[in-house]
Amino acid sequence: MENININNVDLIISAVAKEQYPVHDLKEIAMCGRSNVGKSSFINSILSRNNIARVSSKPGKTKTINFFNIDNKKVLVDIPGYGYAKVSKNIREKLYDMIVEYFINSKNLACVFHLLDSRHKPSEEDIMMNEFLNYYKIPFYVILTKTDKISKNELSKNQKKIENLLDLSFNLGIISYSIISKKNKNFILDKIINI
Repeated sequence: MENININNVDLIISAVAKEQYPVHDLKEIAMCGRSNVGKSSFINSILSRNNIARVSSKPGKTKTINFFNIDNKKVLVDIPGYGYAKVSKNIREKLYDMIVEYFINSKNLACVFHLLDSRHKPSEEDIMMNEFLNYYKIPFYVILTKTDKISKNELSKNQKKIENLLDLSFNLGIISYSIISKKNKNFILDKIINI
């Protein structure tokens, strides 16, 4: 395992266009998901920080692509959440374009962590994102969030439904996570470190 201090994290830049992406030779691991999937909480929990990624009671707050340097070894990329109905169509389209532009143009993208709410079947937007990742042959993990809110039995059933609905051609694994119990935290960190 690579020696990495996961607590040494700095925001490099918040970008809205490819011209602003930071220039470096580190592997990027991108975090994406619906705007209410708990992405900011997941990032903060994994990195043992309270507010490296801004958590809001209102979904859809992240409107930029945020690049975080982890100990000069990896770059974690926080992608704006998609599918938030309460923002205007114009803003939704701009965010979608921003996400697509990053996935297509990043020269350093090594892997995507696609976050899905473990309590529900994937939304139309989740399936579109899944299709996009496979179409562009981007390796990805599926992270099932909010697993503390359902029973083990429900989680198992829901995971099977998710597996049946998604294209797992470029999937590297499906990992469940709870910010309460932090079960699988070290496993996820191991994946980030060794990508």
